[in-house]
Amino acid sequence: MTTVTPLHGRTVAILAAGGVEQVELTEPRMAVEEAGARTVLVSLRAGTIQAMNHDVEKSETFEVDRLVSEVRADEFDALLLPGGTTNPDKLRQDAAAVDFVKQIVEAGKPVGVICHGPWILVEADVVAGRTLTSYPSVRTDIRNAGGNFVDKPVVVDSGLVSSRRPDDLPQFCAKIVEVFAEGAHTG
Repeated sequence: MTTVTPLHGRTVAILAAGGVEQVELTEPRMAVEEAGARTVLVSLRAGTIQAMNHDVEKSETFEVDRLVSEVRADEFDALLLPGGTTNPDKLRQDAAAVDFVKQIVEAGKPVGVICHGPWILVEADVVAGRTLTSYPSVRTDIRNAGGNFVDKPVVVDSGLVSSRRPDDLPQFCAKIVEVFAEGAHTG
């Protein structure tokens, strides 16, 4: 029996910093790897990042593969943006991280974002005219950035897959594999 690997040969960047919600990093990472993708953990500094459970309980640490200041959008086929509150808040304050996200989105590459992750999309000014979901406290930021917020477990808008919270991970993981397999989206 042959295993179907729809993401074989694809490289997915996972942009995360300390404070990332562990399950929002590990479950999507496992889903795309099981579908054949190679993942690269991209962050602000070399070394490891501290993951959290429920934003407040320290969990595991994860080794950083590449620095965001040294990567280019054309090295990757897709991007994952996990949440937690601290992680995207750190990322949206880093010019290189914001620029990387903007380049990925402008290139039409698929993006998976969950929970508070849309904060960096807002900062990168790539939300206007898009429909997405997020953790409830991010709704106003999305609307103020010109986006359309909807409260659903998973929302897909031209290659942008968004989800609300860890409870939605089964649906989110299935949808990112499907959309990442489609490749770049235009229009």
